[in-house]
Amino acid sequence: MLKKILVFISIFLFMVIALVGIAIAYYFYSLTPFTTGETPAVTIKLQVPSGRSVRSVAKELADLGIIRSEYMFYGAARLSDLQIKAGTYSLSSGMSVREIFNQLQTGKQDHLSVSIPEGLTISKIAKLLEEKGVVDSQSFVEVARDPLLLNEFKIPADNFEGYIFPDTYFFNPGMDAESVLRMMVYNFYNKIESMDILAAATADQLFHVVKLASIVEREYRVAEEAPLIASVFSNRLDKGIGLYSCATIEYIITEIEGRPHPDVITNNDLKINSPYNTYLWAGLPPGPISNPGLVALKAAANPPKTPYYYFRLTDPQQGTHHFSEGFDEHIDAGKIYTKKAAVN
Repeated sequence: MLKKILVFISIFLFMVIALVGIAIAYYFYSLTPFTTGETPAVTIKLQVPSGRSVRSVAKELADLGIIRSEYMFYGAARLSDLQIKAGTYSLSSGMSVREIFNQLQTGKQDHLSVSIPEGLTISKIAKLLEEKGVVDSQSFVEVARDPLLLNEFKIPADNFEGYIFPDTYFFNPGMDAESVLRMMVYNFYNKIESMDILAAATADQLFHVVKLASIVEREYRVAEEAPLIASVFSNRLDKGIGLYSCATIEYIITEIEGRPHPDVITNNDLKINSPYNTYLWAGLPPGPISNPGLVALKAAANPPKTPYYYFRLTDPQQGTHHFSEGFDEHIDAGKIYTKKAAVN
């Protein structure tokens, strides 16, 4: 009888040890990459908002075929005291559970980097954002015209043109158009607050500066000349003289009329009946024509006192201009440029 009991105990212990061994083997197997060998790995973007539970993450990863076992992932997470940080992550079925843990708790978020150059319009920024996979262009353009948002930011216009600061941004995949716009507009106001001359400006005063800066941005090529160009426009505004800015004509053609960017501005273009046509009407246009950077904003906020009323491009390669007080000198500068061009 004792012998049978010992045999039974031995068999039972063997089975327990075998089951424990299988469980341990399965546990470690479940932590290996779901995809191995030559099979293509699956890659996903995992959204982890603040407060999301480990269990819900484990379920989503299992459902999407990124990990082998939801329960083993959860158990391993509890054993390792996994602390997930909020963010958006690129995860692959070729990653082990340990690699996934490391990514989720080190906070290495997956961002979309987009550099917005100075002088772009809303429509061009929208197109760039779509090309970079941030948001579709139409939704961005629509939210940039939202009257409630415009009222919130106290912008006296029908869109955010001029208030989207050119910079390099790091967006989270899945951000909506409003969140993207807010990030860029908040950046604009942060830059404005850092400028003593504009920090206390009223909404209307700032709007005036932004409109002027948007034209300066499209006219200057050498940063040192931006203040001089701003001074020319400021002198013209003081005298009630038209700004005569080709940049405003380009804006009408491309942004209002939706035509391709012109190779040259023709005499017929200068006659387009639009309030943005600074060849027909004195003063600033109804709204900004681009989104200016700091150089143009600083120049427009505090133009130097100069006697200049004209400027003409004299070195296309360097992008430099000749600045004139009188029209005759302005014409002579054009003749000098024509002679140089003929020699070259």
